[in-house]
Amino acid sequence: MADIDRRLGWRHLRSAPTAHIRHHKRGRLAHDGPGLSFWFRPLAAALSEVPVDDRELAMAFHARTSDFQDVTVQATVTYRISDPAVAAARLDFSIDPDSGAWRGTPLEQLSTLLTETAQQHALDVLARTPLAAALVDGVASVRERISDGLAAEPRLPATGIEVVAVRVVAIRPEPEVERALRTPAREQIQQEADRATYERRAVAVERERAIAENELASRIELARREEQLVEQRGTNARREAEENAAADGVRAQAEAARTVRLAQAEAEAARATGEARAQAQAAWLGVHAEADTATLHALTAARLAENLPRIDSLTLSPDVLTGLLAKLARPAGEER
Repeated sequence: MADIDRRLGWRHLRSAPTAHIRHHKRGRLAHDGPGLSFWFRPLAAALSEVPVDDRELAMAFHARTSDFQDVTVQATVTYRISDPAVAAARLDFSIDPDSGAWRGTPLEQLSTLLTETAQQHALDVLARTPLAAALVDGVASVRERISDGLAAEPRLPATGIEVVAVRVVAIRPEPEVERALRTPAREQIQQEADRATYERRAVAVERERAIAENELASRIELARREEQLVEQRGTNARREAEENAAADGVRAQAEAARTVRLAQAEAEAARATGEARAQAQAAWLGVHAEADTATLHALTAARLAENLPRIDSLTLSPDVLTGLLAKLARPAGEER
């Protein structure tokens, strides 16, 4: 909306760069262009303000598919007024010279024109499309049909309107139909989830089985190695016993040989000792055989004295002494 100031019966208009101003003074065009600023007299001026910026028009309308299902189409049309002079001649864009507000509703008329035109082309394409195809590929086909239809609509260029872009946001069925359509997909998704769960469980069971088999194989291998260890220990013990027995036999043989040698040495020593004693005894007897009786008696007394116990005191009675003296006085020839 243009800004209009009052000064002593005059008016000053200042517009935005996106607003095209047309000023007619006494039926003649005095000012024409965007972003103008000028003074004018309100009683002799006819003003029009045409927006030339891009505008978004959101629309939502109902349509029916070929299988008689109601759908809601949500779309957005971007347009602009490319020829402000034509638009100002076809639609009422006049503004109040005192307030700057539009006297009519030109943008609503443009919205109605664009909405009805777009709706006509969308209804045409959806009426020949089943619901399933409309929900799958309907957005692209409806957008293309609306774009082509608006571009070919002769009334829009005649009104000075240019369509910049068309966007179809969504095509939605009724809530009950939408829930019914979602049910098979949900069931399929649930089945896929269940199948994934079963497969995951099967994989888990298979892995547990593989782990159990590995543990069993490990135990079998451990038992086999323990058996080999026991056998090896028995073999080692038997070999050790045999080696110990062989060593004991060798040691016993050596001990026996040593004992035999010691016995032989002792026997030789005993024999040599006996021979020496026999020779000494023979020599001793030879010496005594050559000695006289008195010498033998003296030797006997000396030997007896050596073998008698210690005598601290000796008492001789007259009878013993008389007999001993009688034996000593007896001649040697009588003793024989």
